Amino acid sequence: MTKHVLVTGASRGIGAAIARTLAAADRHIWINYRSSTVEAEAVAESIQKRGWEASTMQFDVSDREACAAILTDFIEKYGGFDIVVNNAGITADAPFPGMEDEQWDSVIQTSLGGFYNVCRPLVMPMIRKRWGRIVNMTSIAALHGNRGQSNYAAAKAGVIGATKSLARELASRGICVNAVAPGFIDTEMTEQISRDLIRQSVPMGRAGTVQEVANVVEFLCSDGASYVTGEVINVSGGII
Repeated sequence: MTKHVLVTGASRGIGAAIARTLAAADRHIWINYRSSTVEAEAVAESIQKRGWEASTMQFDVSDREACAAILTDFIEKYGGFDIVVNNAGITADAPFPGMEDEQWDSVIQTSLGGFYNVCRPLVMPMIRKRWGRIVNMTSIAALHGNRGQSNYAAAKAGVIGATKSLARELASRGICVNAVAPGFIDTEMTEQISRDLIRQSVPMGRAGTVQEVANVVEFLCSDGASYVTGEVINVSGGII
């Protein structure tokens, strides 16, 4: 049986690496994106060239009605997803006294609201199958805080709380729910960060790669992780 795999925010960066890494002969990878059509299609094509199945799926995870409509239609056609990786997220950094309402709302609605909007329609089909994997991408900012990122840290901390609660609810149904907390990873989000600062902040002395994050997600989505649930795995080069 083909397993259907949804990776949100998968047109580039960590999400694209996760999509490529999870691709396998028995999996159909669905690459969610909001607006980067060309990039998303390129990720799908890179998977297809390896002889595996991949498709794109456009919707904004912060739009609850759009999520419900598209995902409900998918469930009717395919029976639901077996693996869901909630990767979509945005930043809108500002010192808290100068943060605008839109900066707060957009970040919360994408990272934390997106978790709810995507998972809420998809959990019952997993329960009926009595098997599933949900991996939520959070951040070390949720564990330590970060100046200028009160919105981002709050959203990602909320995802950790939701992960632990949902893991308890679904454990008896054969569904594992875990979170991955990357640190400094070489992506567009960290381009403006000084390499010297990264070397000083990270015990390993370097930024991580998207593939190093994807490898951890791959394990959590595997049968080998069948007794791992409710965990937050740091991928941060030693930041604890």
